[in-house]
Amino acid sequence: MNEEIELTILMPCLNEAATVGLCVEKAMAFLSRYAVAGEVLVVDNGSLDGSPELAIKKGARVVTAMERGYGAALQCGIEMANGQFIIMGDADDSYDFSALEGMLEKLRAGSDLVMGNRFQGGIATNAMPFLHRYVGNPVLSFIGRLFYRSAIGDFHCGIRGFRRDAIRKLRLQCNGMEFASEMVVKSALHRLRISEVPVRLYKDGRGRPPHLRTWRDGWRHLKFLLLHSPRWLFLLPGALLFFTGLAGMLTIGAHAWRLAGLGFDIHTLSYAGAAITLGVQMMLFAVLTRFVAAQRGWLPENIFTAWFARDFSLELGLIFASTIFLGGVAMSFYAFGCWAMDGFGELDPRSTMRLVIPSVTLLAVGGEMGLSAFVLEAIRQPDCRGSTK
Repeated sequence: MNEEIELTILMPCLNEAATVGLCVEKAMAFLSRYAVAGEVLVVDNGSLDGSPELAIKKGARVVTAMERGYGAALQCGIEMANGQFIIMGDADDSYDFSALEGMLEKLRAGSDLVMGNRFQGGIATNAMPFLHRYVGNPVLSFIGRLFYRSAIGDFHCGIRGFRRDAIRKLRLQCNGMEFASEMVVKSALHRLRISEVPVRLYKDGRGRPPHLRTWRDGWRHLKFLLLHSPRWLFLLPGALLFFTGLAGMLTIGAHAWRLAGLGFDIHTLSYAGAAITLGVQMMLFAVLTRFVAAQRGWLPENIFTAWFARDFSLELGLIFASTIFLGGVAMSFYAFGCWAMDGFGELDPRSTMRLVIPSVTLLAVGGEMGLSAFVLEAIRQPDCRGSTK
């Protein structure tokens, strides 16, 4: 019987008595009008206002998600759904469940994920707060497109359709509102077929404040986007700092420079050393984060993580780190020798600091890399919790 169901229309529900019945009616009408073999599944998440009973009266199947949260309810619904395809949307009447033909056509044509786009379909008056419409959604969607090379125009649209088996394979885990970002990000990372259709957003009919909290949930979405992109969080900013600092070190390390009336000397050189040190640390964080993410399954494997798991060794990391560290030691001895030649007297900092700052930078970078090699080796150790003597 389950295999006969093509489409599950999924609605998470928490105290939506004012609208859940209407949403179920519209969804049932859509299934009937287009002769779609389907079901309407409402996932109750702790309602105290009779929402489940109202949904059942209108023909929905109701299940209960024991764990609270938007993402937890949707994860429960995805597991309990019988349809080959799932179209999910809030039970607050902000989306029209009687107009799902565009999404279903895209799913039938082979898309794994079909996103609604409210900015293409239209936003009714007072349907979206000013900050969400002109700041939050555009900014977060831009970051999502940039970080994950996705063409999606509306990352956080609440109505979307997907192939059940494809999304189950992503092993989505977020229990809060950031579940919406997780679905899109992991779909993009795993190269699923993603498309978009215009949808219209209406003012919800709940008559109470929404569950979404602007600043709290906005930060949770942003945090998710950052943590799942070590490239943009650590690697690219770190590389920029490193090469900028290196350029300053190589130029100012030789002699002072004047540019556009500004003088660049040993004070700038110290900042260049700090930029190199921080840049290297950020790039090491990118390596650590990417490797851990691949091991734990929240980012897919790639050529780098495969090579790292296969060919990296603590000894290789220590050799590289020791070479850099010994370069700093050698430069320190040279600076000490210059001081000795002057009889250990007073030195001109504009001269000696051109040796001291690079040597300290090499010592710090070598130390960072050596310690990071040990951390990476610790991460590579097998999980022995299930072993027996």
